[in-house]
Amino acid sequence: MAANDLAQESDLIVFSDGPKDDRDWDRVAEVRRYLGNIEGFHRLEVIERPENLGLAGSIITGVTEVVEAHGRLIVLEDDLVTSPYFLRYMNEALDFYEDQEQVVSISGYVYPVAGLPETFFLLGADCWGWATWQRGWRIFEADGQKLLDRLRRENLTEVFDFDGAFAYTRMLTEQIQGKNSSWAIRWYASAFLARRLTLYPGRSLVHHIGGDGSGTHCGSTSRLDVELADRPVAVEEIPLTENSQAREKVREFLTTLKPSLLERIICLVKRAWR
Repeated sequence: MAANDLAQESDLIVFSDGPKDDRDWDRVAEVRRYLGNIEGFHRLEVIERPENLGLAGSIITGVTEVVEAHGRLIVLEDDLVTSPYFLRYMNEALDFYEDQEQVVSISGYVYPVAGLPETFFLLGADCWGWATWQRGWRIFEADGQKLLDRLRRENLTEVFDFDGAFAYTRMLTEQIQGKNSSWAIRWYASAFLARRLTLYPGRSLVHHIGGDGSGTHCGSTSRLDVELADRPVAVEEIPLTENSQAREKVREFLTTLKPSLLERIICLVKRAWR
């Protein structure tokens, strides 16, 4: 990300989780030595957690701390590669929609779908290179059971599952059961139930490299791979409502996935959203 247009004007705050057990201390120390030598940003701050919070705990506490201190933030995990225009798009969108309560977040990733507009809104929130404000993160509900109960009470599970195209309700149910600890399924549900919008680019500014088969039980898949945007994405005024045509294109993409491939992608998303 240091190659991004605005990197030298950006503060980089890195959260380094503690080891899962004593055997991991050497590897954690190696990572922290690397982190301390990162260059190319306005300011570097490395926050070294003494204990292992796990990804969900680290994301939730880290996002909360940063938005309370700075009012807004851009979030990236360590298995994401960005276009050189990622930071410019994110910062322009954060400025443009700062006072629009209906807009809860900005996403840098979009599915490999052709024919999308330059930017568009979908209901809910996402997790592969995203940004929000303190006012947006305030709606986050950590209690998955409360979210699931409301989805069922309001008969929204089918719509929540992208009109039946993706098993988000199952992911939320398994989070409640302790089968995953996903923070992002709760973030998506929180934003969805609040009827808040996320802005997406028509060309992806983020590529996820975690689908290479290295994850436990997941296998590999390239169906979520994207070509990174080779030119800036323009942030301009568009209607503050979900783009029904873009939603249908994304739904069609999800429904083209074969059951076995869909299982691998769900597994991949669970890992990314853990």
